[in-house]
Amino acid sequence: MTIYELSIISTTGFPYFNIVIRDVPEGVKLLLRFFDFSKDTPKLQEDLDLESKFDLTAGLISALFEFARNIDKKIEVLEFKSRIEKQTTKNREKEKNLHGDVLITAQTESFLLHKSVRAKIKLVYSNFINTKIPLDSADNIHKNEEVKIVDILTDSSARKIITKHQHDIKRLANDFLSEMKDYGLWGICITSFDLSPIITFGKKYSLENVYHILRHIGYIPEILPLEWIYRQSFFSGESIQVCIIKSDIGPTVENNLFEPYFFLLFADPQSYFGEFPAKLTSAFNKILG
Repeated sequence: MTIYELSIISTTGFPYFNIVIRDVPEGVKLLLRFFDFSKDTPKLQEDLDLESKFDLTAGLISALFEFARNIDKKIEVLEFKSRIEKQTTKNREKEKNLHGDVLITAQTESFLLHKSVRAKIKLVYSNFINTKIPLDSADNIHKNEEVKIVDILTDSSARKIITKHQHDIKRLANDFLSEMKDYGLWGICITSFDLSPIITFGKKYSLENVYHILRHIGYIPEILPLEWIYRQSFFSGESIQVCIIKSDIGPTVENNLFEPYFFLLFADPQSYFGEFPAKLTSAFNKILG
C-alpha cells in the first residue's frame, strides 16, 4: 500500500476526518498531496504589488516550517501549480456539484501517478463527503463508509482479482521469466492503476525491493492503454531497465472508476524485448480480464 494517511478538512481549518492506513516507512521521501474541492473564490493576488506578495510568501514559508517542525516531518520541496485557466461552461456544469469548501490531503509514495491518485480521492469525495457538507456540522463518517474509503485507497478490488487468479498468473509469469531469462528479464510486477505494487514474480526482487526501484525511477508520463515506456532505475548499486506497460483491463470501482493494471518488467539495461511486452500483456489480460 502506498497511500499512508488521508485527512479531510474544511478550507477554514475544521478537522473533519483523518485515517492512518499504514505506518510511514523510515527514511523515505514522501509526498503530501493536496486535492482542492473548494468553490472558486475571487483571485486577489493580481492586485498585490511585489512587496505584498513577498510578505504573504514569507508568512506561508514560516507557517509551513513551524508546522513541519511541530509534527517532526521535514519539508524539503514544495511543488506549486500555476493558476489553471477558467473552465469552459460545459466543464463547469459537469463539476458544479462536486465542490464544497473541502480540502483533502494524502501522504503517499512519491512515485504514484498523480492523476490516478486524484481519481481515487475524487471518488472518495463524491461518494462519501459531498453530501455531508458543511463539514463543521456534518455527521461523522460511519464505520462502513470508512471501510469503503480504505478499500478505494488500497486498491482492494484490484488485489482481490489478483488473489483469485494468483495460481494461474504466477505460473504464466514464471514461464515468461524462463523464456526471457537469456534476454535479460529479471522480474515481473503487477501494480494498480496508480502504480502501487500488488504482486511480484521472480527470485531477484521482493515486493519491498520493487518499492525501492520505483522510488528512483523518475518522471513517468501518461501512457496509453496497451502501450509501454522504458525507464532507468537501480537497486543495491545495480542499474535496472524498467518497462512499464499499461493494460486495458482491471476493476471498475464503485460502479464508477475504471482502474487498469500496469505490468512492470525489470531487466538488464542492455536488454531488448521487441514486442514481448505486447505478448505478456495479451496473456495476462486473458487471465485477469
